[in-house]
Amino acid sequence: MAADKKKKADAPSQGKPAKDKDKSKGKGKGKAKAAVGERPPLPKDYEPRLRKDYRDRIAPSMKEKFAYKNAMQIPKITKIVLNIGAGDASQNPKLLDSVMADLGVIAGQKPMTARARKSVSNFKLREGMPIGAYVTLRNVQMYEFLDRLLTIAIPRIRDFRGVSDRSFDGRGNYTLGIKEQIVFPEIDYDKIEKIRGMDITIVTTAQTDEEAFELLKQFGLPFQRRGAAAEEAAEA
Repeated sequence: MAADKKKKADAPSQGKPAKDKDKSKGKGKGKAKAAVGERPPLPKDYEPRLRKDYRDRIAPSMKEKFAYKNAMQIPKITKIVLNIGAGDASQNPKLLDSVMADLGVIAGQKPMTARARKSVSNFKLREGMPIGAYVTLRNVQMYEFLDRLLTIAIPRIRDFRGVSDRSFDGRGNYTLGIKEQIVFPEIDYDKIEKIRGMDITIVTTAQTDEEAFELLKQFGLPFQRRGAAAEEAAEA
């Protein structure tokens, strides 16, 4: 009897499968998935090229030109807001998925949905309907995007002759319009559903447009030569 009990104890259970003791089975459990469009985290000691350039060259140059009394008065960029409008998404919400994906890849950060604030019957638009996507970049992400915009995206614009110096809002903020999102190399032309434009708003602490103009010019934003537009119109 004792021998029979020992055999039953040694034999594996037929009703339930034996438990897998492989420790690798539980690996990765509990880890949060990265949001769509987000890039791997940068090293803690990483410093963007443009932030270093601002500290070492741009800030001292601005202080000398405008005779600021202390460093706190020197204008700086605080955030960059990217916005892609998608009015057709109000009729077909699925179109917003591609807009969110494109903006997430460009910004490297998860975008938010822009919704209508008012109802407009002529456009069949109701309050709260999705009409686009936007994302706000600060700190390292802001400088990294600005670097890619100035050195990669803008030079890829066809027939580019510089950005307008009339797009300031009177409070030191500047808005730049991009007609095609494909100027960013992160976008795969074969995978996009539609060519869409986007607005890029650069928010600064400048008190005047003149100070903001000089600040962005020092960063390398290629403004049109003042008076060039009038000369082109005269030649035409």
